Amino acid sequence: MTHRNSPCIALALICISHFASAQVKVPQRPVFPSPYEMEEYKEYPEDEYVPVARENMATSPAYRISGPAFTAVQVNVNQAGENIVGDAANEPSIAVSPVDPLQMAIGWRQFDQVSSNFRQAGFAYTEDGGASWVFPGVIEPGVFRSDPVLDVDSYGTFYYNSLTSNANGFSCNVYKSAGIGPWDAGAYAFGGDKQWMAIDRAGGQTDGNIYAYWNESYTSCPGGMFTRSTDGGLSYDDCVTLPEKPFWGTLAVGPQGEVYASGISRDWRLVVVRSTNAGNPDEPASWDFATEVNLDGLPAAAEGPNPGGLLGQVWVDVDHSGGPMHGNVYLLSSVRRFSTQDVLDVMFARSTDGGLTWSDPVKINDDNDPAAYQWFGTMAVAPNGRIDVVWLDTRDDPGGINSSLYHSFSEDGGLSWSPNERLSESFDPHAGWPNQQKMGDYFDMQSDENGAHLAWAATFNGEQDVYYGFIPFEEITRAGEPKVAEKPLFSLAQNYPNPFGGSTAITYALRKKEWVLLEIYNQLGQPVAVLENREMPAGEYTLAWDGRDDQGALLPNGAYFYRLAVGGGSAETRRMMVLR
Repeated sequence: MTHRNSPCIALALICISHFASAQVKVPQRPVFPSPYEMEEYKEYPEDEYVPVARENMATSPAYRISGPAFTAVQVNVNQAGENIVGDAANEPSIAVSPVDPLQMAIGWRQFDQVSSNFRQAGFAYTEDGGASWVFPGVIEPGVFRSDPVLDVDSYGTFYYNSLTSNANGFSCNVYKSAGIGPWDAGAYAFGGDKQWMAIDRAGGQTDGNIYAYWNESYTSCPGGMFTRSTDGGLSYDDCVTLPEKPFWGTLAVGPQGEVYASGISRDWRLVVVRSTNAGNPDEPASWDFATEVNLDGLPAAAEGPNPGGLLGQVWVDVDHSGGPMHGNVYLLSSVRRFSTQDVLDVMFARSTDGGLTWSDPVKINDDNDPAAYQWFGTMAVAPNGRIDVVWLDTRDDPGGINSSLYHSFSEDGGLSWSPNERLSESFDPHAGWPNQQKMGDYFDMQSDENGAHLAWAATFNGEQDVYYGFIPFEEITRAGEPKVAEKPLFSLAQNYPNPFGGSTAITYALRKKEWVLLEIYNQLGQPVAVLENREMPAGEYTLAWDGRDDQGALLPNGAYFYRLAVGGGSAETRRMMVLR
């Protein structure tokens, strides 16, 4: 994102750089003109679009990282998996299918040549768990697009939220793909600069709802900064505002379908806003409260490693584990501290009462260099409650801006954190700027029980490129605590054959006697056929499905999902294709 529309945090922080030694004081909004009123801070096309044939561009070997604690592979590559010399890619977002975790998509700001800051909606996908990536191109060639945010619903449908700017102002479209494949024409989703999107996958009545919010100052929807879709992305409600009008933050959905928004308020405070009815299509979204959270600082911009962009946004996430930390709400950001003279630390706070009250702030990075930047702090919470945090760190280049990727995790709801682990060698974030002095504004991460899936950018090739990284949790050292794998209650195999035209076989196995429900769903999440709904003894079972619904009608070609629910609780879903 080019934050020509963002508050001049760098100047603001200079103005408020008094550091309290005893009591933390929230700084007042500066009195000098804000970039909200300054034309040059708006995001709009500055360089003209010039078509570039990627297949004719020079190539070099793609950079990879291979190790027991971290692997990374470049995703903006040509068909041979080689780096494309002379382009740039940054500001990535990632989505991992809950149906088939081997399927992932990453979107980014694609610059076809570093001499131009004209950007488009680049994307790549993998079907082998990230070992190799396919970069087909951009969603709309020749159309100015920025601020990519990707997510996926419970049935494996991917969504790509993208900002555009034209004579009509700033707005967003959300593109949809039923798995790894072509994107649709996109739905108009109001929107504005620095938007974020979250999809409900909690499994309740609001499952599949899509929520988005953005910077209210630059939008085609004056007076509004939040929208939702309750029909699977077909349409989006008229936009409404949020209390405190937060910006530079993210969204999260809680286990009961509650919606959390985070960011910086207009009077320079970190806030979290909650709604418990945003998922109800019969009611206008209303907001329970807006609570201030103390991270002992504020996010920064326009300095050090990233002089033309943010040094990190505000992350909010929620625990869905079903365990003792279920429902905990977490907030994290790279911030310029109030109580110390550290230029930037990764700070964390937690709430155990649904966002009403918050803990004291905790510093995640364990260095002692006040001149080191810990920037682009990024957080994700795994389904088992583990909290993963990554960031870029200049501690290995004292006094400089060369940055390495670092990681820390917590398994007790943020009460304690693992020692910081360096995952990459250092790189120069000032290399390969695509006619703007920034490496984007954020990274993105999704965590599961096996580890953390990271979309990030670096300049190992001497230019800005996007990488997929995986931090395997089983390789993380935990002293004195052997990792014991529990046998699963059931297993669900991929149907065979797939795709199929006549009939396909679906196999599942039970470890003990349980009630099972095996259903088929279409792409809209609607049940079309029930294959099993009864108590079954332990064992392995195979059922056939001929592509017909419960009324015997032959269903059209396309993607379908089969879901096995066991014991009224645990469930697993997989994707299949009907092609006659």
